[in-house]
Amino acid sequence: MDATLQIAASGVLVWSLCSATYVNGQATAPDDRSAVVLTDEGRRVHASCIVIDGHNDLPYQMREDAGSSFDQLDIALHQPDLQTDIPRLRTGGLGAQFWSAYVPSERIELGGATRHGLEQVDLIHRMIRRYPETFEMAHTADDIERIHGEGKIASMIGLEGGHAIEESLGTLRMFYTLGVRYMTLTHADSLSWCDSATDEPISGGLSPFGEEVVLEMNRLGMLVDISHISADAMRHVLRVSKAPVIASHSGAYTIAEHDRNVPDDVLESVRDNGGVVMVNFFSGYVESTAAKMMAEMFNVERELHAKYPDEEEYKQAKKAWRKANPYPAGTVHDLVDHIDHIVKLAGVDHVGLGSDYDGVSKLPDQLEDVTSYPTITQALLDRGYDAESVRKIMGGNLLRAMRGAEQVARDWPLE
Repeated sequence: MDATLQIAASGVLVWSLCSATYVNGQATAPDDRSAVVLTDEGRRVHASCIVIDGHNDLPYQMREDAGSSFDQLDIALHQPDLQTDIPRLRTGGLGAQFWSAYVPSERIELGGATRHGLEQVDLIHRMIRRYPETFEMAHTADDIERIHGEGKIASMIGLEGGHAIEESLGTLRMFYTLGVRYMTLTHADSLSWCDSATDEPISGGLSPFGEEVVLEMNRLGMLVDISHISADAMRHVLRVSKAPVIASHSGAYTIAEHDRNVPDDVLESVRDNGGVVMVNFFSGYVESTAAKMMAEMFNVERELHAKYPDEEEYKQAKKAWRKANPYPAGTVHDLVDHIDHIVKLAGVDHVGLGSDYDGVSKLPDQLEDVTSYPTITQALLDRGYDAESVRKIMGGNLLRAMRGAEQVARDWPLE
């Protein structure tokens, strides 16, 4: 890769590295937005990574499409209606996955949120037991490295939606005992103790109980996930937390203006906290025009739920709305723009990947399923990132944050 050193008019050093540009060490978006072509170097660097994905909704798709049965839908085989299956996970070189135990926000009103969360946790445990040659449960960063070294995919659980604990710290502790290693504090709706990014605020961030939840998660060693929560709640969490936090599947608001993404001042606070923002692949959060078009998505879904209480009618109405409101998919370059921006604001130690596979309806070109991780590695190399930086982004940063949370728990004063 040929590089030339130039002096810009401003006097700063500018490195021109193929299509990438470095300004004071910071990669900027290349002019060439053509399809990424995987090279031998890209394959070699990718194989040297522990690729860790912060968020995959396969367990909920199994619940919805297969009655939670792996007999009915065997992921050891190629499943064209899914974005995830074991053959494609192997092709993508995935090293570790946080499987989402997602609890829909309507469970706040309908009840049974804890039961729903437990059923999803059970499904993930059953999946790991069903495919022991592929998956093994990981509880710590050391477990991830050991399991990856044995050629398996290290599997963790992320609980998506703090309503699953039903305002009980005892329930939070039991989820941790069952293997949950992060909790997303809200989903689409604000809770009595934490505000959602896609609903009206209740607490102006966190309530006093919300602060208790964050500190109890710190004590346990459970990562606090700030995806889905409001910007003020993000700021509040970062003031309270004693341990590194993550955004398991969120992008940069400056690149795509959707409230599910993280504003610049919060990115800087995540840097100071030692945390990681793991970039979501959903076109509606990644591509700038799509993000603006999808800004009202959660409000539309609430309206459709109210109009169509029957679940099947609701799904059909949502499908029809999406068909009537098309938005651009974007490309892998849009995703890497988010990574670049987070690196610029927070540093290369504070960004990762959180695909949201099998939880989203549209994905950028070249990111259509779990085979796509090597394309991201190549796109980063094409922009001038060195191999060590790529390894950090692909998984090393999450390992560091996880170890940081584990250390805080070990150092926590005994009660």
